Amino acid sequence: MVPVVNNVHSRYGFPDEVFEQRTPLVGQITKKEIRAVSIHSLGLRPDSVLWDIGSGSGSVAIESSHIVTSGIVYAIEKDMKSIDILRNNVDNYGSGNVEIVVGEAPEVLDNLEDPDSIFVGGSGGSLKGILELSRTRMKQGGRIVVNLALLERTQKVYDDMKALGFSSELVMINASRSKEMLEGSLRLQALNPVFIVTGTLN
Repeated sequence: MVPVVNNVHSRYGFPDEVFEQRTPLVGQITKKEIRAVSIHSLGLRPDSVLWDIGSGSGSVAIESSHIVTSGIVYAIEKDMKSIDILRNNVDNYGSGNVEIVVGEAPEVLDNLEDPDSIFVGGSGGSLKGILELSRTRMKQGGRIVVNLALLERTQKVYDDMKALGFSSELVMINASRSKEMLEGSLRLQALNPVFIVTGTLN
């Protein structure tokens, strides 16, 4: 099922508010502007296999599932407090090809199909291990996309990707949304900037 917002059915760019989110972590969802760039960077095809590591509320996995119509999306999440919310969102808005995997990456990835694309939205302290595993498991020409909030971590991820033989690219997204004031005028309210590092396996 796809959400209906203002009488419009949309398979892409789902509004953030349609997704159930964990309290008190509401607002930590990957914002729609960031999802658009991140999902584009994954280079998905209809038959792709996608790993969404640190799936959280499932927004990236769910939106990707409407592109990967004949493939599969693995939504991987270790936080048990988030699993029911993830499952509800997948049931409500997924396209029927999202498989939820409960556990911590990279250990839980062993029995999954080799991916064409990997999205990392949350990894705790295991990011280096995930990058190393992706080098051996990801198919040739595949892409790994990592979203980060801190510049120091971003530099390390970029350097680690290059050291592992990926072609690396870094983009910073600094989006703002309009907010109507009491007198009817508009101002722009900035979202937190996000660094998107993409590695391509050549």
